[in-house]
Amino acid sequence: MAGSPEPLSGQDVGSFAYLTIKDRTPQILTKVIDTLHRHKNEFFEKHGEEGTEAGKKAISLLSKLRNELQTDKPIVPLVEKFVDTDIWNQYLEYQQSLMKESDGKPRWFHSPWLFVECYMYRRIHEALTQSPPIDDFDVFKELKEQNFFESQESIISLCTYLQELMRTIEELDEDQLKNEFFKFLQISLWGNKCDLSLSGGETSSQKNDLISSLEDLKPFILVNDMERLWSLLSKKTREKASVRVDIVLDNSGFELTTDLVLADFLLSSKLATEIHFYGKRIPWFVSDTTIHDFNWLIEQVKHSNHKWVAKCGVDWENCVKMSRWVYHDHIFWTLPHEYCAMSQVAPDLYAELQKADLILFKGDLNYRKLTGDRKWAFTIPFHQALSDFHPAPLCSIRTLKAEIQVGLQPGQGEELAALEPSWLTSGNLFYLQTFVLHLTCGMDGRKHKIEEDEADGIWRNG
Repeated sequence: MAGSPEPLSGQDVGSFAYLTIKDRTPQILTKVIDTLHRHKNEFFEKHGEEGTEAGKKAISLLSKLRNELQTDKPIVPLVEKFVDTDIWNQYLEYQQSLMKESDGKPRWFHSPWLFVECYMYRRIHEALTQSPPIDDFDVFKELKEQNFFESQESIISLCTYLQELMRTIEELDEDQLKNEFFKFLQISLWGNKCDLSLSGGETSSQKNDLISSLEDLKPFILVNDMERLWSLLSKKTREKASVRVDIVLDNSGFELTTDLVLADFLLSSKLATEIHFYGKRIPWFVSDTTIHDFNWLIEQVKHSNHKWVAKCGVDWENCVKMSRWVYHDHIFWTLPHEYCAMSQVAPDLYAELQKADLILFKGDLNYRKLTGDRKWAFTIPFHQALSDFHPAPLCSIRTLKAEIQVGLQPGQGEELAALEPSWLTSGNLFYLQTFVLHLTCGMDGRKHKIEEDEADGIWRNG
């Protein structure tokens, strides 16, 4: 994109992108291959010899992919026909057109990290689709379910807190309601630490009581725009009969539970009248939420032996049945494009997001796509890094797990680096930052007007 810095890539030896491509992605591929090996008897029981051969074929294709990655082979076009195959291959041609060498080809360590990492997960999906009758097998299903089951104590604590609050929620004054809103936002924020792609597929469950830890964790929020979100939603509820909040989901398991608890609170507090969720159409980045994960989790919660957890499950199922909760998936979420391209690549999705009064983007991958995964200076304003992507007021809620961060005060990034060199990728700092057209909120809490010049499209801080 003209005027934007270059994207992060594996060319920078020692960078987090380089180490991810070199170490973490081969580790994930190895775990996927091991998963297929462990399920070979299941494939045979379900499909006979055809299932056994399909498992062998998928393993062979994934072993080939792992070799291509580790030896920095050229990125090859997708071959199995799927709804997004042509779009992917066109994007590959676009990446080739950007290569500096006249005869160069996109490669794992030389192309944008966002592109090659997404491409790896898309190739995993292709290996399965090329191997019927196991083409609908989710290689990450066990890990996602394990994360949920290992987080039971925290889930019980969250659901109990929510259900006890429901008894008195209509009696809360505005300040009390705002404080509860902040709690549920922070719970959803902390839930983002449970990312299986960051841990290379190792267990990443939540075993501590988050609610009792909120005050201790608050100083680790690097950018905190919760007051801005409260002002936005409380104003909307006064002005409109219906308020829609969209949540672009990240991880399933414990994080999805925190998102559903937040959604339940938003409806019960009347800060929203409908919630729209967006998940992935195919298994993605190990733990990302699909429609199966969404429905499975609600079913598990509904059948819990704990009364308050089960009550949440019943309530959530009713929200879906009554269309107060609406789940969407769209193939764009598993394309390699930056979100600033959405209005051209997926105008139907962009139009859907425009119906929201607020969009919450969960997690690091969404943040990377919002900002283009580029080498922005830490002090670049969030709205500038969004590159004109503003379908509606939006908020990024993430744990820092990639070497990209914008919207900081001068010297803040350098100060953090001196205290903890790996602050951008450690997962120990958090980020809750909003962008609202015409009005944004800085870290100092002061509001700054942003005016868009319709003639030249330049943003001006005033």
